Amino acid sequence: MKKILVYLDGNHPNDLSLLGACELMVEDQAFEITAIGTQDNVPNTNSVYDHVLIIDKCNINSYDTLNLTELLKEVHFQHHYDIILFSASPIGRILAPRLAIALHTGLVADVTDIKSNQGVIEMIRPAYSGKLMAQIVSIGEGPIMMSVRPGVFQSTQTQIKQTSITYLEDYQPKPSKIRLLETHAKAKTEDIRDSKVIISGGAGIIDNFNRLQDLATILNAQVAASRKVVDAGIVKRKIQVGQSGKTVSPKLYIALGISGSVQHIEGLKNVETIIAVNTDKLAPICSLAQIVVEGDALEFIEKLIHKIEQNSLNF
Repeated sequence: MKKILVYLDGNHPNDLSLLGACELMVEDQAFEITAIGTQDNVPNTNSVYDHVLIIDKCNINSYDTLNLTELLKEVHFQHHYDIILFSASPIGRILAPRLAIALHTGLVADVTDIKSNQGVIEMIRPAYSGKLMAQIVSIGEGPIMMSVRPGVFQSTQTQIKQTSITYLEDYQPKPSKIRLLETHAKAKTEDIRDSKVIISGGAGIIDNFNRLQDLATILNAQVAASRKVVDAGIVKRKIQVGQSGKTVSPKLYIALGISGSVQHIEGLKNVETIIAVNTDKLAPICSLAQIVVEGDALEFIEKLIHKIEQNSLNF
């Protein structure tokens, strides 16, 4: 039986990408999955996990990555996991490499795809800023370690298990060398990964990108962008879709003036409906779209807004 450990940091509490990644790696093999984290970030009742380890009583601050690494190392030596997974979140990107060094094993970061063939696990991640896809095979005794981008994988697990819950108490943290001086609450902003409708713009609408927000407001949607728009300094990278941006899974994705490079398409997972608006009907994004509009993106926005307002459609 495969034993899997996942660290839940609460960055995306409803995201089951780590669980989906586990299912791809084990294929038809039996496995049990243990979630570890603070009480705020892990289930405290029956859940999709077999075991839950809660670390609150260990007196480790969430930002004390040195002691968190030592704790995870001890937990692994007690249970000997075959696979250890982190979310590719800010804290996950710090903890994962520290733990990999401590366990003398390899780490594949920002995994966007997984293939398992007769027990051989292939991990795929973007390289050279998304220009290439690296296909990595794990060799040696393991454990296999990786960080997974939020929203990339979908779990098919719906069965609630009889979860065993354990509060870790025996670990004695070392004196922390980190001193918290002050905290500043960051204004909470919406994440495009949580949106059901996304209006995304590319090079074809770059000169009138501000018009996307007008359409998004009417459709109760969020605005996103391709890398070309971000590189031009029009918008911030936090709304970029693609290998070097975020992976999204909305019900509706309206691609305005986006050609649809491989790097951008890799940022679209399990989208129910794609509407592509492009002057080139042979653009790569059009081959994925359920609806293709051959024409100017700005004209499409203006006519759609007018049509919605004219008919008083309520979205």
